[in-house]
Amino acid sequence: MAKVLVVAEHSGGRLNQSTARCISCALQIDAAGADVVVLGSDCGAVAGQAAALQGVARVRTLQRAENAAPLAAVFAPQLAALAAGYSHVLGPSTTFGKDLMPRVAALLGVGQVSDLMSVEGPRRFKRPVYAGNAIITVEVADGAPVVATVRAASFKPTGPGGPAPIEAAEVPAELPVHTRFVELKAGGAGDRPDLQTARVVISGGRGVGSEANFALLYDLAAKLGAAVGASRAAVDAGYVPNDMQVGQTGKIIAPELYMAFGISGAIQHLTGIKDAGLIVAVNKDPEAAIFQVADIGLVGDLFEVIPALAQRLA
Repeated sequence: MAKVLVVAEHSGGRLNQSTARCISCALQIDAAGADVVVLGSDCGAVAGQAAALQGVARVRTLQRAENAAPLAAVFAPQLAALAAGYSHVLGPSTTFGKDLMPRVAALLGVGQVSDLMSVEGPRRFKRPVYAGNAIITVEVADGAPVVATVRAASFKPTGPGGPAPIEAAEVPAELPVHTRFVELKAGGAGDRPDLQTARVVISGGRGVGSEANFALLYDLAAKLGAAVGASRAAVDAGYVPNDMQVGQTGKIIAPELYMAFGISGAIQHLTGIKDAGLIVAVNKDPEAAIFQVADIGLVGDLFEVIPALAQRLA
């Protein structure tokens, strides 16, 4: 029988929605429920949020001073020790999970299943390759734990449930001393929603023209309560930091509404937004590839369209 452990992602005392999406994936592996592990120095509030999610059988906390910052080198040996007795260990395919889960797999001596997007059986999964141009089926051999990152955009978040019991866990893990937390620099998102979990995302491409012109998108996002993303071309041009990049080599997202301004629609970008509910594209080029996937397309100048939209919203 499968026994699944989900690694919670959290920041600032709040549970990231990627955790609820990982739990949905876990329930497809074992409908009986999954355990969730929360690592931190003071994670009682986050543990409570996890315990309130449907499908959570138990929340286990690993609280110690060394876990105050989410350092993969520090978390991994603790998770590898805790993984004993579990058939599956799942983490989100976010920056956090992509940093952490390969280390856990290496410590357990197994290969990692990356970007799991579909559960075909307890040990059989589908994942994308070649920038999403192909989907392959992988099967993990019996006798080894399944360590995987879950493509959050492919699973709907589980709803409220519980509350599940919360218990403190202790593991005999030796922590490394070669890694320490120095500082965290935010990318300037301010009070905007997290890009990977936002219901509405506004993105700009090379057509925005400059870093200064991105202010138009920020103002529109503020009116809509939206997150702001960018194409790789806009990132490479230096308009925005790379943590705003949407696409196969950036962040895979699935908002209810995705609005693309000045984005031509390179395949790696389209791969990152294919699970969006409604795609709206604005581009001066009527032949832009993004119009092939857009639900609503407008051939026009974004510098005219965005102010008009902002005026109507006001």
